[in-house]
This record gives sequence, structure tokens and C-alpha cells, in this order.
Amino acid sequence: MLTVKNAVRVLCAVLLVAGLAVSTGSNAVARPKYKDAISALYPELTKKHGVDGKLSCAVCHPGKSKKDRNNYGVAFGDKLEKKNETDEAKITEALKAAAKEKSATDGKTFGDLIDALELPGTDEKAN
Repeated sequence: MLTVKNAVRVLCAVLLVAGLAVSTGSNAVARPKYKDAISALYPELTKKHGVDGKLSCAVCHPGKSKKDRNNYGVAFGDKLEKKNETDEAKITEALKAAAKEKSATDGKTFGDLIDALELPGTDEKAN
């Protein structure tokens, strides 16, 4: 028989399970085309630093929050025409433009670092 006390217990159990499911779920890649484009454009960098043939979001996002971007992520984002660009050609164009920007390493552009098979961004948040 379902009493008020038992109903509250069931409700609490359901909420607990739902909360655990939400908090332990995997993070969805919000912009997978960005990862695909950078991995395709820089295959040698991807071989060295990638996992399963792709670079991670950490190339542009140093922390857990994808809202945080490092200096390379800011440079790349500034080159995109719109916030969530989906056109692969425009994404690649923005990556190439960002490669020409000065990096935090004295006298080197992001492209110089990429050519040296070093990750272009810093581990610090830029925004």
C-alpha cells in the first residue's frame, strides 16, 4: 500500500537517481566541426597530441567550462563570422587566420607553434 511516507521516499529516490544520471552523463561536444576541422588541417599535431584521431577541446578551452578560452581559442573565435559556425570552409579559414596571430611565446605565431608540433594555446584563460 502506498502511503504518504512511502510516496515521499519513492519521489526522493527518483530525484536522486535523476540527479546522478544528469551529473555523471558525458559532456556533449557542442561544436564537433571545430574539432574535426582543426584535426584535419593539422594532422601531424593531431598525431602527436590527439586521441582517437582528434584533438581535444583543450586546444582552445583550458578549463572545465567551455566558456573559458585560452589565447588561441580567443584568436580563433575572433576570426569566425558567427558564434556557432557550421560551414567547414569558414571554420578552416578562421583556423588559418588565427595561425597568423602572435602567440604568448615571444616572437612566434600560433602557426609557428603548430608547425613545431606544439599546442598553440596557453593553459591560461584569456577571457
